[in-house]
Amino acid sequence: MTEGRSCPLAYRYSPASLCQEPAQVSADVLYVIGGLYGNPFALDEIEQMALAEERQGHRVKLVFNGDFNWFNASDSLFREINNRVLDHIVSLGNVEYELANPSPAAGCGCAYPEFVDQGVVERSNRMMERLQAVADGHPDIRKRLSLLPRYRCLMFGGLKILVLHGDPASLAGWGLAHESFAAGNGEPLAQWFRESGADVIASTHTCLPVLWSGLVDERSRVVVNNGAAGMGNLRHDPRGLITRISLSSPVAEPVAGLERRGLHVSLMPVAYALGPWLAQFDQLWPPGSPASLSYRNRITDGTSLAVDSVIFPTIS
Repeated sequence: MTEGRSCPLAYRYSPASLCQEPAQVSADVLYVIGGLYGNPFALDEIEQMALAEERQGHRVKLVFNGDFNWFNASDSLFREINNRVLDHIVSLGNVEYELANPSPAAGCGCAYPEFVDQGVVERSNRMMERLQAVADGHPDIRKRLSLLPRYRCLMFGGLKILVLHGDPASLAGWGLAHESFAAGNGEPLAQWFRESGADVIASTHTCLPVLWSGLVDERSRVVVNNGAAGMGNLRHDPRGLITRISLSSPVAEPVAGLERRGLHVSLMPVAYALGPWLAQFDQLWPPGSPASLSYRNRITDGTSLAVDSVIFPTIS
């Protein structure tokens, strides 16, 4: 079975094409939000975080880099999440791509690598089928999703910020996954920076957070992967994470952060209302359902990842 593990050709792109025409962003702070997964309470909290910064005089832009849909398998929640998100700067995740343009034999479009259990793959495919059935009732939203780009390159603070979902080779690539950094991915990473010309790459898709910095051709570069905004990322911690990029220090305590070339890159916790979300999740995905089996424990308890495992050693 290749559904859920295959990578459609339409997901692929050339790293050299990704930052040819960066868009200037007028803001003091960028929130890069990957993996909201249809959680409205996480979105509420992110909006409150942005409002708190704005009260301190910071102009905040919300940038969604995919998979803002996933658990929102009801007509009302599907419409709410998409209407709220699509008011901001948005690019596609594999979930949105498969909702707007289902690919033959792609399943969920996750391109899961071999280390992911086949049961997880099959449950994700079933979740996608259910969400596609919901999306079919909202052709206006499907149309809006179909017009989204696969990536964004933003000029911010004089630096090129490449915002994408997977990695610089594919919308659903795993080259910027926590597992890839743990295995040692220095050579392809350096080549991606050379070809794209990016200073910072902000990714998601692979569900575990990463913060890395290093020198490529004597220039400081940064990779940040926020894991998931809409569910837990760390050991015994149900909070989501988003990426904050700014020329000033974060106003709240980050889970992890670094400063390079005057740019502050931080992983900020999203302490959303877990109880109400869990009640809504259980209504949508009761015990024994694919999402409950794959994700409920993570929603309540986070992952096995320790905080000190998020930051990878600087490589020059």
